[in-house]
Amino acid sequence: MHRTSVIQRPDLQETALEHGFEYRAGDGIPYWDETVYYRFTLRQIEEDIELPAAEIEAMCFQLLDRSLVDETLYHRLCIPEAYWDYVADSWRNRDKDLYGRLDFSYDGAGKAKLLEYNADTPTTLYESAIFQWVWLEQAIAAGLIPRDCDQFAELHEELVDAFRRMGVEGLLHFACLRDIDDDRETVIYLEECAQEAGLETKFLALRDIGIDALGRFTDLEDRIIATLFKLYPWEWVMDEEFGRYLVASGANFLEPPWKAVLANKGLLPLLWEMFEGHPNLLPAYFDGDPRAGVLSDNFVRKPLLSRQGANIEIVRDGAPLFRNDGPYGGEGYVVQEFHPLPEFDGKFPLVGCWMVAGTPAGLSIREGQTLVTNADANFVPHIILD
Repeated sequence: MHRTSVIQRPDLQETALEHGFEYRAGDGIPYWDETVYYRFTLRQIEEDIELPAAEIEAMCFQLLDRSLVDETLYHRLCIPEAYWDYVADSWRNRDKDLYGRLDFSYDGAGKAKLLEYNADTPTTLYESAIFQWVWLEQAIAAGLIPRDCDQFAELHEELVDAFRRMGVEGLLHFACLRDIDDDRETVIYLEECAQEAGLETKFLALRDIGIDALGRFTDLEDRIIATLFKLYPWEWVMDEEFGRYLVASGANFLEPPWKAVLANKGLLPLLWEMFEGHPNLLPAYFDGDPRAGVLSDNFVRKPLLSRQGANIEIVRDGAPLFRNDGPYGGEGYVVQEFHPLPEFDGKFPLVGCWMVAGTPAGLSIREGQTLVTNADANFVPHIILD
């Protein structure tokens, strides 16, 4: 794994316009940096990223199996008791899921270590699936990178195929908070994938979802919402008035309710509890667990439910190293052994392995200026070259 400088495409402004990205003169595309790329070998991708990602996904499924006979898991994750049966039934019925992203600390030499699983509402999907592949093709054509390089970017084909296999009948609705650009752009792209798969789709803002006299969700034309992709965290849904109607609505959701288990940072100590010593896991415990004492000098404290690196605290060698404020943490925290992101030229890359319907499908790198990846991190492309 190497970080390599490269010249920006001369026609980036035109390409940005074509793909719906904002372009700023002198700065390029916000949160996109193609003046560098990361180079991996095929072995690193297949053995160090794909294989562990598939293993961890299988381990998550075993944890979900356990939840069917041990409801205390839902309690430990602070999932409201009113929804325990709803979550369990969605896994018992094997409701289909669409996508997620496993985030690793990986330097190309040691084992990739799981930092968290963005299993419910990950963004930067279009950059990962389409825009970095466009960069690869154009950079090769311009002679900026080697001709024989490749990329781990099977996301688009896998997403379209997953939609084909969903078994959706009738209209597939898509919803998010309209005024959050990342969310809206992600939903636009996923809606295009569904249309390519032959499905009929309709977008609406979350606030425009109605409820009829029978408790069913409806769109602005009073059509029943039978299947809904919502880019909106399950814990928010369960905490709002909207959640009261989930069961009676009869609607199918993407992501399914069982993703509420995997999208929770409590997943980390639960996996360690079941698979202690796995080479791609870090020791992790619920805050307050006496066993967490083994991490007293080097740990990361994370809220069970948080976004974009908020409310993260790092302690190294017994001293505070980093602390980030935010609105999260009321439900509780987990502590995880501190395993820093690698540093390349003063930057800290977070390696994400995208999963589509349980299968590794692509790679993304978000590069920040601190040990905690936040909303200011840039997306940086990658290549595969032996």
